Amino acid sequence: MSLEPSDRLIVALDVPSPEDAFELIAEIGNSVGVYKIGLELLFAGGDEMAREMAAQGNQIFIDAKLLDTPNTVSRATANISEMGAEFLTVHGVDAKTMKAAVAGRGSSNLKLLAVTVLTSLEESDLAEQGIGEDPASLVLRRAELARSCGFDGVIASGHEAAAIRTACGPDFLIVTPGIRMGGSAADDQVRIMTPSHAISAGADYLVVGRPITRADDPESAARDFVDEIEQALV
Repeated sequence: MSLEPSDRLIVALDVPSPEDAFELIAEIGNSVGVYKIGLELLFAGGDEMAREMAAQGNQIFIDAKLLDTPNTVSRATANISEMGAEFLTVHGVDAKTMKAAVAGRGSSNLKLLAVTVLTSLEESDLAEQGIGEDPASLVLRRAELARSCGFDGVIASGHEAAAIRTACGPDFLIVTPGIRMGGSAADDQVRIMTPSHAISAGADYLVVGRPITRADDPESAARDFVDEIEQALV
């Protein structure tokens, strides 16, 4: 896959309103390849914002994390595909859910990404859910299931990227959140990794939110991430 370093950076627009998001985009400039619209913004008019930005040629990532009955997931995926989005997340917990998303996508170019295990969770959190696996083995199992269901890739931490790449092959997309520069605050993330380590481990795209969106100079912060991605690729 031929991508420029900036194309590999996904900025999470975790802000209260489209107005805030457009202001942030203007500050960041052309340093970013993809913008992610998550639940906070989606429920504040982010759906119309996504349509507008996609129509202007921007790559949009809808982080809806779908999980519902197959009929609901299929119909929701079909609606999201009409927005012109590039990526959509679906919880990768079972084949019924993921196959419904594949059916809903139809012939569109929407890329489906399975959320394996949130990077805010650790083994004790999985135990609370009644899951006896450690995060690494659960992520790998769900990644292989997603691939078998026809998904384009997964959301997974950099700690699992190398194992996923080995198991799922070179064309399976690995999108990695929980990215932090060395020595920076982890916030509510647990399984974090630096940009260079994540890219070296096999990640295709990196998702970055607060380290860029809450920086004093978002454009400069974004360029710092792109520079480290470029160094890792070299």
